[in-house]
Amino acid sequence: MEKIKSFTINHDTLTEGIYLSRVDGDINTYDVRLVKPNQDGFLSTASMHTIEHLFATYARNSEWKDSVIYVGPMGCRTGFYLLMRNTASHQAVIRLIQESFAFIASFKGEIPGSRQEECGNYLDHDLEQAKKDGASFLQKIQEYSESKLDYPD
Repeated sequence: MEKIKSFTINHDTLTEGIYLSRVDGDINTYDVRLVKPNQDGFLSTASMHTIEHLFATYARNSEWKDSVIYVGPMGCRTGFYLLMRNTASHQAVIRLIQESFAFIASFKGEIPGSRQEECGNYLDHDLEQAKKDGASFLQKIQEYSESKLDYPD
């Protein structure tokens, strides 16, 4: 079988950040990498689950809601994929991610979609850790620009 593109990226040189992973027609896949792969400090499943709920809720309620296709976690627990229609510029997507993580870092209240009748694993959330993980990532992407979207060699 042909190796998928994300498995051809050297994860030993990959750092935290936002990368344009794929372009398929009018769909752009962004690699939102919160932690450096293969190092200590993977995201906990409870934090990732909470970040997923908050990230998806914010993005799907933003000015770009009609361009958002999917927000979901990476199985390796190092980040998320954000799939967007190319109606949003790369700079607009970076801004959306920055705003989403500012929202996560300062979130107060009930996690959206976290009740038993709304979520398939409603007990596996950690808001406090999600806020810490969100704040840490936000610091790393504060000055992010379109020129940084390429994967490192």
